[in-house]
Amino acid sequence: MNVVEAVARILKTEGVELVTCFPTNPLIEAVAKEGIRTVMFRHERGALMAADGYSRLNDRKKFGVAISQGGPGSENSMGGIAQAFADNVPILYLPGGPPLSQRSIRPNFSPARTYRTVSKHAEVIYQPGQVAAVMRRAFHGLRNGRGGPVIVEIPADVGGEEAPESALSYQPPKRLLQSPAGGDVADAVKLLLNAKKPVIWSGMGVLFASATEELKELAELTQIPVFCTMPGKSSFDERHPLSLGAGSRATSLPARTWIQESDVLFAVGSSMTRTNYGQPIPDGKVIIHNVESIEDINKDFSVDVGLPGDAKLTLRAMIDEAKAQIGGTGRKDQNGVAAEIARIRKQWLDEWAPLLNSDEVPIGTYRVISELDRALDKENSIVTHDAGAPRDSMMPFFTASTPHSYIGWGKTTHLGFGIPLMIGAKLARPDKFCLNLMGDAAFGMSGLDIETSVRAGAPITTIVLDNGGMATYPGGFPTASELFGVTRMGGDYAKIAEGMGAVGITVTQPSEVGPALARAQQLNREGKTMLLDIHTNMESRRPTYG
Repeated sequence: MNVVEAVARILKTEGVELVTCFPTNPLIEAVAKEGIRTVMFRHERGALMAADGYSRLNDRKKFGVAISQGGPGSENSMGGIAQAFADNVPILYLPGGPPLSQRSIRPNFSPARTYRTVSKHAEVIYQPGQVAAVMRRAFHGLRNGRGGPVIVEIPADVGGEEAPESALSYQPPKRLLQSPAGGDVADAVKLLLNAKKPVIWSGMGVLFASATEELKELAELTQIPVFCTMPGKSSFDERHPLSLGAGSRATSLPARTWIQESDVLFAVGSSMTRTNYGQPIPDGKVIIHNVESIEDINKDFSVDVGLPGDAKLTLRAMIDEAKAQIGGTGRKDQNGVAAEIARIRKQWLDEWAPLLNSDEVPIGTYRVISELDRALDKENSIVTHDAGAPRDSMMPFFTASTPHSYIGWGKTTHLGFGIPLMIGAKLARPDKFCLNLMGDAAFGMSGLDIETSVRAGAPITTIVLDNGGMATYPGGFPTASELFGVTRMGGDYAKIAEGMGAVGITVTQPSEVGPALARAQQLNREGKTMLLDIHTNMESRRPTYG
């Protein structure tokens, strides 16, 4: 058994069931011989992004694994690695590498060396005797601490060398969970209970810890409202009276109000990284911060109480402490928090109702989102946005319900992420209706992976907001647009989808959106990949509040 075969055997031992890949690497054949399913994408970036989607749906119990060749294959993978790194998603990337004798010779490309700044851990198997130790460190990193890409580079010559018997005695490392100190938990709960206007800030760590029920229990026990970050969207049911909604830089008015006016903010399962694609937190707040990685505490904000540890264990400890301080039944909504949230939400939705219900032609973007929100069975669907206008239009107005019913992403924002992300999600949850909403510019980045969806038997639905241009920058380049049309683009996306083996539907009237969505859901159930080419306006309005 050579090194490549030993790595494949370790992947099997780790319970890996799926590998995404492109275009060539002896490891692809080796994992297939181990009975691990391989799905070939149309681009390395897409393979990495699908692995990302697969990981997001599996809460650190299974991991997306991607394989590419060395050289140009690993060079092309940058976007997928960078996106997973920005969003703290654990994926395993196994690229080839140059032979050891050529490793230091320009222009040979080492993915482990080059991508060290956008990965959690990057390592090279320099000799056969390292196989078990390198893979053990890789899976330990995937399971523990801050999430992120882990890279194991296999040089071309090392991969074919004979592996020692020690490689086959591999033992998977375990997930190690930590809880914050009891005294810190008590201090945090006291601050929350004594606050005038507290708010809970829920991140993706709540989803990865399967802690949504604990979050709900704490919110109801203390009558504290919950805001979900973009990656944390769906960690708290947005139909709940204490839900403020979710946000990127666009958000609901209730969320904006509580974030701005709150005196104590409890962030749970969130890195609290400052980003242009998230809500700003004003200075002067008392901050309680739970996150698995202690390096994130006091990173961007001065933290009053740090609670390093697993979100589920932390929330459970806080629930117990809150019951000890106020009694097992909790406290009633003495300040009318739920009623105030409902009042502000109604005011906000009334303001946006003309756009959400518009009959204008071309179809209004918000009308599409409104129809989507009404049409889907939330408990049996997984939805995501793409970068740019789809993200900021959809994030506030689509109602997320159960965990992972919505995948929010984007501390870096790679256009075209939505298609491979949803393919990965569908491969992880084949029983769910999986849909991504993207612009026509984003489609140009990954549209050919519609064929991957068809070939892999992973039917998804893609909505293309076909407005003939770039809605994020409608007035950004007036001279270049007037003289050279730089923000304009076109195409028959339904016809392209048909050419890729999918079903394409063109929608030009608002009344057609709902029936098209019903048709998409039916055809997905029948195993057909769908694309809805919806002719929309160039909508530039966002609920960003300046």
